[in-house]
Amino acid sequence: MNTTMMVVINIAIMAAIVFMLVSMQKKYVPFNKRVFLALGIGLVFGLGLQFIFGSDSEVVKQSTSWFNIMGTGYVKLLKMVVVPLVMVSIISALVSTKSSKDLGKKAGLIIGVLILTTGISAAVGIGVTSAFNLTAEEIQTGQAEEERGAYLEEKLTSVQETDFPTRMLDMVPENPFLDMTGARATSTISVVIFSAFIGVATNQIKKKKPEKAELFIDMVGACQAVVMRIVTLVLRLTPYGVLALITNTVAKTNIAGIVSLGKFILASYVAIGLMFVIHLVMLYFAGYNPITYIKKALPVLTFAFTSRSSAGALTMNIKTQTDKLGVSEEIASLSGSFGVTMGQNGCAGIYPAMLAVMIAPVVGINPLDPGFIIQLIVIIAVSSFGVAGVGGGATFAALLVLSSMNLPVALAGLLISVEPLIDMARTALNVNGSLTAGLVAGRVFNEVDKNKFNAAIDNSEEDEMNA
Repeated sequence: MNTTMMVVINIAIMAAIVFMLVSMQKKYVPFNKRVFLALGIGLVFGLGLQFIFGSDSEVVKQSTSWFNIMGTGYVKLLKMVVVPLVMVSIISALVSTKSSKDLGKKAGLIIGVLILTTGISAAVGIGVTSAFNLTAEEIQTGQAEEERGAYLEEKLTSVQETDFPTRMLDMVPENPFLDMTGARATSTISVVIFSAFIGVATNQIKKKKPEKAELFIDMVGACQAVVMRIVTLVLRLTPYGVLALITNTVAKTNIAGIVSLGKFILASYVAIGLMFVIHLVMLYFAGYNPITYIKKALPVLTFAFTSRSSAGALTMNIKTQTDKLGVSEEIASLSGSFGVTMGQNGCAGIYPAMLAVMIAPVVGINPLDPGFIIQLIVIIAVSSFGVAGVGGGATFAALLVLSSMNLPVALAGLLISVEPLIDMARTALNVNGSLTAGLVAGRVFNEVDKNKFNAAIDNSEEDEMNA
């Protein structure tokens, strides 16, 4: 049977699975159950494609290209809603009677929690790497690894030119309409700052021109209602997006690479798992039930895991905080937006820390030297500013850290064969850190509806997703 025929059969199988999920939606099967069923079926389907055809086969390449219409298309729709959602959420929150006065304090606390947890995640990465006795010398080099190393060496020059003050300056909006297109890595933060100016300005004209302020506030309210409806429409597609994304990731993952780098993969997941536990401990001491949190955060974490995009998960992140966890719109928008471009516990914390500890012995540095460890943690925390929550963010963070520590960056290319598998868990951890920052800030400023947090899954919400 030729390649074209096999691709058509694979597409037909995917269509049949989609039809089954649509039928379940019409029968009002709970949304969360459909998401996790799609995840499981996609995992099995992807493994089947790899077992039958091989990860590098033309059949898998063409099939996943078609599946991308549903998977990548869904991620793009989520990103489409990000800017409108962030803008209306920030503005709407600030024009309320009591929101604007503590804006700076809230932003500062959220950023502080994100950076603190990134420093902690770096320490976890260092400890786990040392416990597993991982070194770059153990990893065999092939053509793909050598090509990746050469690419990282070429990219290093542009990364070194982007110093910390420059990354901070990049967050300041110069052309808000350009940032609304998402043209820059820091576009989301710039949109937040621009929206904050709009909200504060509106509050200041309430006394001088109340009728115009009221007209604008009504307009923002109307826009918010429309945007939230769009968010609901897009989120209904989550089971289908998760199905396609996990199928493609599993089908194209290099099994041989997983086997040869199994020790590093295990260590990475142990470090990420430990950081998840630390987040839950923080939430517990902040007065939240970790089990309740996990139940309500699991859908957005699942999507982050399959999509490997913190930016793509931003819409679900904010909606989860406001609708399920009871966080105020202002804090949810700030923590979600900041978490996309700074303080990413997985990509900017654990990953560069593990690489640095693995590479240090190659150049004669003792990775357990206290001076090395302290310097590494500080550099990781500072470097986490401006790391974009999209594909390649972890690479950018690694280049910043390794070059700052005077370590060879080319050796980071040794892990290219297992990058997707590890990046899935890293991205979920990034989003979890953002959710944690939002809940901690909400607790400090008393802007969390504990009744909503503790409530069971809202049946009306399930109806919205099934309608």
